[in-house]
Amino acid sequence: MKRKITLKHIARELGVSISTVSKALKNSNEISRDTKEKVQAFAKLYNYKPNNIAISLKNKQTKNIGVIIPNIVHHFFTTVFRGIEKYAGARGYNVVVCVSDESFDKEVINMEMLANGSVDGFIMSLSAETQARNDFAHLKEVTEQGIPLVLFDRVTDIIKCDKVIINDKEIAFKAVSKLIADNRKHIALITTDNYFNVSRFRGEGYKEALQAAGIKVDENLILTLPYDEIDENVIRRFFQKEKIDAVLCVNEIFAVLCMGIAQELGHHVPNDIAFIGFTDGLLSKYVRPTLTTVAQHGEKMGEIAAQMLIEKIENEPMEEKETYNTEVIEATIIERESTVNEI
Repeated sequence: MKRKITLKHIARELGVSISTVSKALKNSNEISRDTKEKVQAFAKLYNYKPNNIAISLKNKQTKNIGVIIPNIVHHFFTTVFRGIEKYAGARGYNVVVCVSDESFDKEVINMEMLANGSVDGFIMSLSAETQARNDFAHLKEVTEQGIPLVLFDRVTDIIKCDKVIINDKEIAFKAVSKLIADNRKHIALITTDNYFNVSRFRGEGYKEALQAAGIKVDENLILTLPYDEIDENVIRRFFQKEKIDAVLCVNEIFAVLCMGIAQELGHHVPNDIAFIGFTDGLLSKYVRPTLTTVAQHGEKMGEIAAQMLIEKIENEPMEEKETYNTEVIEATIIERESTVNEI
């Protein structure tokens, strides 16, 4: 069975640009007869089939941007969407948002639906199932046809496109170092599975901070929770069993939930156990005690993602080899009551 080839494959094999291949297949008068014959013969030999989704995107500009986010539970994704809409609106673009609900199938369906001539490009954060399966065929299909895509937060190196992330590893290192400076010695990590790139990097920062301070990493102090259904009894047993005086949580929901359970068990926050979570959302500001958090600056991330995408939409590359950038936003720690000991 012959592999499916793309415009990029034909261009590479014949030593011409993607634009030349595209025009030759359309029998454009801009291309010499000899080149058209070579391109068309090669395409026929390898049974080239044009990507109808890509063609619909490239042939007309809709002034719409498709945004696919994993969920609407985490406040972070709401702030990113706000940033996207703010920048896109100022540039005359509409934003169409879909939620994958952490599902690979829904992510694929959403992309196919939006790509049917409805949008000019995509901004997305990968679903949990997509990262777990390590299956990015639906993204490759679009990018190989030159359709603009920007990934944010949950990204993969497998897909060549522009990306926007935060310095997850570095800021986790700083957060744990702050706890250590406050004389915390038994610091726990509440995290998700390592196929989440953000959780993996935050875990690396956590471990490196402990090692830098001469504290041995205790795997018993690392609790991995599922991203969907959380059993509070698992968290309760964890705090009952382990000696803990501080906790770093990879998201805001974990932090608020774990802090509440610790208080139910009679621990004073922060005198007995200090807490730091990721994402400076509404929960962090209104929970009691208020939560010290890592601000991911989601709105800024959304604005940068929209800027990168619109630049790609409006400035089609002249050369076959396109360059891609990864913007790293510097996260910051916002200190609140959950880490400040009462006198």
